[in-house]
Amino acid sequence: MVSLWGSKNGDGQHNDLDNANDEENSQQQPRQSRDADERTRLLPPRGEGYLDPDDPAVSPYNLFTVRAVRYVCVLFLIISFLWWVLLLVSIFVSPPMMHSRGSGFFDFSFTTLTVGNLLIGLLFFSIPSKAMEISSLVIAGLLLLDMIIVLAVQRLRSEEGWVGIASVIWATAMALYNVMSDRVVAWGKQEEEERLTGRKETRRTLREWCAVLTATIIMIVMIVITLFLTATLILRSRDASLKPPGERYYVDGDKYKLHLACIGDVTFDAHHKKNPTVLVETGEYPFEDTMDDWIYGAYQNGTIGRYCYYDRPGFAWSDNAPSPHSAGMTSDALSEALAKAGEEGPWVLVSAGVGSIYSRIFSSRHVRDVHGLFLIDGLHEDLLHRIGSPRRGFVLWGRGIISPLGWDRLFGALFKGRTREDRVYGKSAYQAGKFIKAKLQENLVANSLTKNEVSQARNIQTPNTPLVVVSSGIEVRRDKEWERKQEDLTKVTDNLLSWDVVNRAPHQVWLTLEGRTILEKRLGELVQAK
Repeated sequence: MVSLWGSKNGDGQHNDLDNANDEENSQQQPRQSRDADERTRLLPPRGEGYLDPDDPAVSPYNLFTVRAVRYVCVLFLIISFLWWVLLLVSIFVSPPMMHSRGSGFFDFSFTTLTVGNLLIGLLFFSIPSKAMEISSLVIAGLLLLDMIIVLAVQRLRSEEGWVGIASVIWATAMALYNVMSDRVVAWGKQEEEERLTGRKETRRTLREWCAVLTATIIMIVMIVITLFLTATLILRSRDASLKPPGERYYVDGDKYKLHLACIGDVTFDAHHKKNPTVLVETGEYPFEDTMDDWIYGAYQNGTIGRYCYYDRPGFAWSDNAPSPHSAGMTSDALSEALAKAGEEGPWVLVSAGVGSIYSRIFSSRHVRDVHGLFLIDGLHEDLLHRIGSPRRGFVLWGRGIISPLGWDRLFGALFKGRTREDRVYGKSAYQAGKFIKAKLQENLVANSLTKNEVSQARNIQTPNTPLVVVSSGIEVRRDKEWERKQEDLTKVTDNLLSWDVVNRAPHQVWLTLEGRTILEKRLGELVQAK
């Protein structure tokens, strides 16, 4: 019995030792055969073998894929920021090959949205959320719609040019990249939590909840901004269907188009000489909504036989010109458009407000073709500082930056019954980015290039050209300096036919019956003057 039990104990001990060795070898064998990779445990297991979920080692940054996505996002942000800076500069000075025939504010807005989108993605990169993913998808969808609108509407495509098209495509691509990066980080976070803690973490810390809430609020604001951009693009595509009277002609080396229209037929006098054509230069706002009524009335009444008008760059149907752009450059563009249209004059120049600056420069460059000057409450060159003040320029720039949102145009279209005519050349035209860009260009060079050009024009102007000046009585009484400068305008030539101060007329003299009567009477006398 003793030998029997002893034999069993010996065998049992031997078998237990073999089993223990086998288990130790089986546990050690995988460790020797498995190479370290991105899923290898960073720290030795504690307790049950897993890390605490709040341990800093539990991070999606452990994965090379996640780190690579973040590095690419940083690269895209740098590229977008450099493009944003270039577009900001191009508002004031157009780099070679980067001029767009539109305002340039839309491509700047799309790029600003792109920079903001990428920046938010980086700030909250390690805290993915469903709200962030859905918001990014909504923005990407709206930007995709914007891209389709820009590419589909020929007028928008030509106005935005390759710069605007590239900006909206890049914005769409970056929005989609944000969606993808959010999914990659969410996958990496789950992978690391399961590997290091044994399960997917469903709870969030207070700091993470605050980050998710902040990101969601910011993304909702960006969605609203993108919605406004999309709605404004839809309005622009609607306005693009409005056909202009007359024609649009490429000028300045085919960089942009200028709208020109002529009403009436060419007539001849008893000596078989062409009667002069009235060439109208509008004031602060488009011709079609200001001077058109009384000029057309004079044509209907037979006071004038023919007239032509055009839209300055950025006004109504004309494209924006490259920056910087002075009054002399506009006069040259008008000369080119007239030549392409086959219009040769002779001209009687009618202008109002700041348009008088443009007319006087045009007259000095066509002294043989200009048979008369008609200045309606014209701006004097010594007062150009009023439209060239830095404060006014900053306000115009700010209005231009927010103009792509189009909240004022959308409100007018939805609640005030504003039509496409109102937005293109009517009472809402001043809200358009093109118009604001034109005014900003006018402001930037008013007291430098433009002032030099009109000063030279005064010296070049032939002294025997017939001149008529009509001034606003309200403006003359309100501003003594304006009164003195109106008197000085009567000395632009030595052949003053008349100077009238219309007592109750505002700056736009034709708005009163008395003003319109005097204007038509003096215009008829000027056309008939020899």
